Amino acid sequence: MMDAIRKVAIVGAGLVGRGWAIVFARAGHDVTIYDGSADIRAAVLDKIRASLADMQEAGLVDAVDAVMRRLNVVDTLEGAVADADYIQESVLEVRDIKEAVCLEIDRAMRPDAVVGSSSSGIPASAFAGSCANRRRFLVAHPVNPPHLIPLVELVPAPWTDAEAVAWLRVQMQAVGQAAVTVRKEVEGFVLNRLQGALLNEAWALLEEGVASAADIDLTVSHGLGYRWSFMGPFETIDLNAPGGIADYARRLGPLYHSIALARRDPAPWSEGLVAKAEEARREKLSASQLAERSAWRDRNLMALAAHKRSTGV
Repeated sequence: MMDAIRKVAIVGAGLVGRGWAIVFARAGHDVTIYDGSADIRAAVLDKIRASLADMQEAGLVDAVDAVMRRLNVVDTLEGAVADADYIQESVLEVRDIKEAVCLEIDRAMRPDAVVGSSSSGIPASAFAGSCANRRRFLVAHPVNPPHLIPLVELVPAPWTDAEAVAWLRVQMQAVGQAAVTVRKEVEGFVLNRLQGALLNEAWALLEEGVASAADIDLTVSHGLGYRWSFMGPFETIDLNAPGGIADYARRLGPLYHSIALARRDPAPWSEGLVAKAEEARREKLSASQLAERSAWRDRNLMALAAHKRSTGV
């Protein structure tokens, strides 16, 4: 059996990498952070401290300084990963960049360490195949921001050690993440395929003039989203018919099949359609207010996380 995580390395300290650093440091692990940009390295601790201060206000961390003492920024990738039990790679979502960084990690890592990539849709087999330690590489895809939305998808390549996947699932659960094991590589994994199905239908409804962008958003935020914040689709329909999921399927299966048949020839999101949605969103929120609204989103996610923690949902 592999030992529990003691030391973690974060490679790539943008928004996702910073979130991962908080996840592991909050759980009591020593975390070493590296980014190829000197500017990002210089700013990362201040940005993490600001996030932690907001989390403390929401009751999600007890003491900011205690978490900050577990974080260390270094100037080389080797200095970050050489002694790490677990390495979380969070560089740009570009295959060639991920491949180059993973090869660099591969040369510097311990052969018994595990490397998880924050890839949103590129499978590990596309960028880790040339690594000498490729059996220790897999995708560990979070939801952004990972320190506020505690889901991670674990997606092994065909050659990834089963032991490494099982070990990482336990370690992720130990730091407060809900870990999902994706049993085979599929484009977009689970989360983005589910999100993509909803997005594609939303775009189609907008293009057909069925509803405005604002009303489509409202349908999710004040309708589907209420249940989906604590239940998944199968549990939702299991509770939406007197006889459970089989009863629901008998009653509404033909309707959903008919809807699916109506979308058998999906079109790409056209420039005109994107412009229409952009215009609708900018009427609601100017581009200059995007950062402020993102902070609003994070505060609401903190409040939701605190509520779910208090109720055990």
